[in-house]
Amino acid sequence: MSQLTIRSLAELLQHEGQELGISDYFTITQEQINQFAAATLDHQWIHVDAERAKTESPFGAPIAHGYLTVSLLPYFWNQIIAIENLKLQVNYEIEQLRFNQPVLVDSQVRLYAKLLSVKDLRGVAKARIEVKMEIKGQKKPAYNGVITFLYHFM
Repeated sequence: MSQLTIRSLAELLQHEGQELGISDYFTITQEQINQFAAATLDHQWIHVDAERAKTESPFGAPIAHGYLTVSLLPYFWNQIIAIENLKLQVNYEIEQLRFNQPVLVDSQVRLYAKLLSVKDLRGVAKARIEVKMEIKGQKKPAYNGVITFLYHFM
């Protein structure tokens, strides 16, 4: 699916209730997991000790931090949609986020997005988006939830 371009609040409202798209797949590497562990000071062995994870983990391999997968939302979101003519975009809320399945090292993931609703708050668009991180070859998503952005159009 190609990237959708939105240039105004009126255009955003036209997509309310519709699927916005699916990003490309992205591979989660051990290096990324290690860098995230260093940045967040979360060095739990299930993420960073590959040998121990192979023998002691129920998953048989290191897994990505749940918050690492969530932190990829902006990367994936920018593949799905381009919002133009903005003064400002603000992350407002994440609700009903549920981690359904761990993401093993070297898994490929992508994001599905659907625009649930748009409210006009005196010229500021409050957009609620259903998101689901899919894992290639798996039926259950890594996570699903609803994110909300505030868009201040020019």
